[in-house]
Amino acid sequence: MYYATVIRHFSAAHHLRDYAGKCERVHGHNYKVELQLKSPALDRTGMVADFVQMREELDRLLQRFDHQDLNEIKPFDALNPTAENIAKLIYEEMALKFSSRKVKIGSVTVWETESSFASYAAH
Repeated sequence: MYYATVIRHFSAAHHLRDYAGKCERVHGHNYKVELQLKSPALDRTGMVADFVQMREELDRLLQRFDHQDLNEIKPFDALNPTAENIAKLIYEEMALKFSSRKVKIGSVTVWETESSFASYAAH
């Protein structure tokens, strides 16, 4: 299996509902997002996918979140904007852009800090 990965960033505020602790108050993160694609074979050029295209598609999605209050953006107006839920949403939306017979999304990882992250990968 081959893997291709890009990392992008965005900054946003959020708060966690039904959470007892300091994260129930509005606060912000400089998020780091890792998008990993996988394929059992390479294309004619010897790639899983073009890094440029991967970055452009991920940036297009992350623009919706950058410098926003995530709690005000669908689906996070109803769904808690945890790193886990953000990773799943990015996974699902990127799967619409990149899934083909050979290329699939391997995983999406979202870091809230340098030492705290969550990943989503469908089986």
